[in-house]
Amino acid sequence: MCSCGCGTCSASKPVVLNESLAPKEILSEGLKYHLDNARPLTEHVYRAGSNKYFNLWAEARALYTRNIIEVQGADLEVLTETDLGHFALVESVQVPLDFPIELTEAEINEEEKKKIGKPIRSASGGKAYKVYVRDPKTKKIKTVRFGSGGLRAKINNPKARKAFAARHNCAQKKDKTKASYWSCRLPRYAKLLGLKSNFSGFW
Repeated sequence: MCSCGCGTCSASKPVVLNESLAPKEILSEGLKYHLDNARPLTEHVYRAGSNKYFNLWAEARALYTRNIIEVQGADLEVLTETDLGHFALVESVQVPLDFPIELTEAEINEEEKKKIGKPIRSASGGKAYKVYVRDPKTKKIKTVRFGSGGLRAKINNPKARKAFAARHNCAQKKDKTKASYWSCRLPRYAKLLGLKSNFSGFW
């Protein structure tokens, strides 16, 4: 519900506050910034991976579930399909959930060692990223590895992105425990993964 009562503001504003449920003063400075500047949460004001980055997603999710804010598009997908902003313990280390991380060379080499005796891709063409997700069925934390050099090379090519989305049926990929879910959404996380890209949306 828009504050002016016209009923159409939300179509042009990525984040809308339902002021009948809560005053603007309850929002953090970061969320106020997104609201005042009509900036989607996926175009984050804070550095990806910082405490403020995760806190803003957690705050937005809490407010969204109480109908205090309304969001749309990619913001809505992140808040309803992922646990971004939450953390879990993996091997005694607290890790962010649903936050893609680039694999280190050591991790790639360790993965390759596990595949001795089986057909493998070279390390440069293997999985490039990992993300920790909570399996909705088992509630356990799972590590999903995804992506390759090919995706990295074509991320700024609109025709290649469109072809990839069609070939992999990206619109139907809703299971975040699968590599395909994250590969289809790689452009959204391009900046936090250090990829040179001016495109931050869906494939």
